Amino acid sequence: MRHLHSEHPEELLVGPESGDDAAVWRLDDERALISTADFITPVVDDARSWGRIAAANSVSDVYAMGGQPLFALNLVGWNAEALPIELLDEVLGGGQDIANTAGFVVAGGHTIDDPEPKYGMAVTGVVHPDRVLTNRGLEPGQDLVLTKPLGVGVITTAIKAGEASSEVADAAVESMTRLNDVAARLAVAAGATGCTDVTGFGLLGHLGRMAVESGVAVAVDFDAVPFLPGAAELAAAGVVPGGSRRNLGWGRSILDAGSHDEVHQILVADAQTSGGLVFGVDPGESSGVLAELEATGHTAAVIGSTAAGEPRFTLR
Repeated sequence: MRHLHSEHPEELLVGPESGDDAAVWRLDDERALISTADFITPVVDDARSWGRIAAANSVSDVYAMGGQPLFALNLVGWNAEALPIELLDEVLGGGQDIANTAGFVVAGGHTIDDPEPKYGMAVTGVVHPDRVLTNRGLEPGQDLVLTKPLGVGVITTAIKAGEASSEVADAAVESMTRLNDVAARLAVAAGATGCTDVTGFGLLGHLGRMAVESGVAVAVDFDAVPFLPGAAELAAAGVVPGGSRRNLGWGRSILDAGSHDEVHQILVADAQTSGGLVFGVDPGESSGVLAELEATGHTAAVIGSTAAGEPRFTLR
């Protein structure tokens, strides 16, 4: 890959070996290119809502690195014999809704025959090469800010089982379709040094990996963590996706759960779709960040802190 008008040799700033979910290439002193892709199977019954959720989920990695999306390509797996093409039109319409809101172009895409429907996007974005946020950037003595409530995995499992009320389901869809653009802008403006989005590996997996990559210990106050309405009650009733249980199994190697029971542990390990950002900032910046997030409709909180020491995830 060659970069026109660049005074720098080809330089990969961030790649898969770092543990991040996107690659970042320097173009010049002012621009670096972000490339990422993601797709998901349906998590809700409404086709357009699924399209919006999948697109918001796909573009999230760009925001998690402090960037802005430029354009995207649709990625579709579709069973045309079992599913009407009108449903696909709705899915793609949902993706276009997100593109319109975020201000990027859907430049085409690719569709394959697939017995199980899938939809997502390959997204290209841009970021300043000196302001790339990665999951290796946490520093001791920072506050940890979470910009969306947890519980999506539990609730989407309940939706599929017909056990979620319309109010619970609607709140989850609203959260999943909310873009992380404002959260990313505020993280960069507040001087965040490390950031990730909270998706399939849950808070435990993503923040735990940040702790390992950054070489710091993290402590999370369970009572400070926001959860979607109904999530805690459904988890206590045993409505838990297999992915969340697998996340907890992986995370136990670095987790100090203290007196917190299995339900609390599952909730912090819950597999999210299109979750929020979690990032570290100086404690003096936290109140201002939370105020701006609240003013823009986010349910956000300072959920804990970082410290020097062996990488651990302590649940307080």
